[in-house]
Amino acid sequence: MSRRFDRLTPYTPGEQPVDKPYVKLNTNESPFPPSDKAIAAAKAELERLHLYPDPTCGKLRGALAQRYGVTPDRVMVGNGSDEVLSFAFMAYGDAGVAYPDITYGFYSVFADLYGLDAKVIPLREDFSVNVEDYKGLGRTIFIANPNAPTGLCLTLAEIEEIVTANPDNVVVVDEAYVDFGGESAVVLTDKYQNLLVTGTFSKSRSMAGARLGFGIACPSLIQDLETLRYSTNPYNVNRMTLAAGWGQLADEETTRQNCQTVMDNRAYTTEKLTEMGFDVIPSCANFVFATCPKIEGKALYLKLKEAGILVRHFDTERLKEYNRITIGSRAQMDALLTAIKTILEA
Repeated sequence: MSRRFDRLTPYTPGEQPVDKPYVKLNTNESPFPPSDKAIAAAKAELERLHLYPDPTCGKLRGALAQRYGVTPDRVMVGNGSDEVLSFAFMAYGDAGVAYPDITYGFYSVFADLYGLDAKVIPLREDFSVNVEDYKGLGRTIFIANPNAPTGLCLTLAEIEEIVTANPDNVVVVDEAYVDFGGESAVVLTDKYQNLLVTGTFSKSRSMAGARLGFGIACPSLIQDLETLRYSTNPYNVNRMTLAAGWGQLADEETTRQNCQTVMDNRAYTTEKLTEMGFDVIPSCANFVFATCPKIEGKALYLKLKEAGILVRHFDTERLKEYNRITIGSRAQMDALLTAIKTILEA
């Protein structure tokens, strides 16, 4: 391998053990299947798999444009939002990039992969983003909103402060979890030419296995990203995924209901964990980030795994006492809570 990558530390995805059945609350997947319309649309493409997919992703781009109130030339479709983010690092990283020290782990991987100068900005003690830290940086800014793994969310006004304070640099807002209580910045993309918003079908739209994401920005930014897409893999999204994405968008009511159920289960889980002595950070995502003084974070993670329940543990100094817990069905959350109660009593 090229020596350029000798020191590259790859992204670590959530574990996927197969040694026994698990209650899987570690990768922020939806507990619900895709819409029936998405499944039917994907199945209809089975007999056309001998043909390449539409490289323009035209039908899906049109549906996304209609859903978010923009024109199709302001939409890009990617193989997961990770691909859109990767192109953004490539396209706008020459002057350097900036992002929080605790956020989505792929940002640091992309910065290293493309040899970019990265300014890593510490979160406050309470894990919140200080907007003042992101003003006038002179580099491309990446903000996950809501943030991961904390679940904390900036307001739309705070996002706008960051965008207006960096008029000569692109600000990328990663909205993977926005449908669970956040406020989307897509409405600002018509006003600001330096704002790129990315989204995904993996969380609220129950399509993590399909790998489908998108970006919304002014036409010139989208054209930049499309240039990179056509220079790497113009057939980046397969026929079945494109069709499933269109079908899922045709059933936004199901998506809305599923999101509400997750938010209700999040409130329920937060209440029950708090009653057991946990400190739970207020979340606008489909997960909670929690710590308990009665047990070390890693010990709880390991004991839950023994009990057949997976949560996500980050073994770093600031995060080691916390675990990120995906919000699943009520039955899954009750299984988690029962296991935690048994562990604490022991």
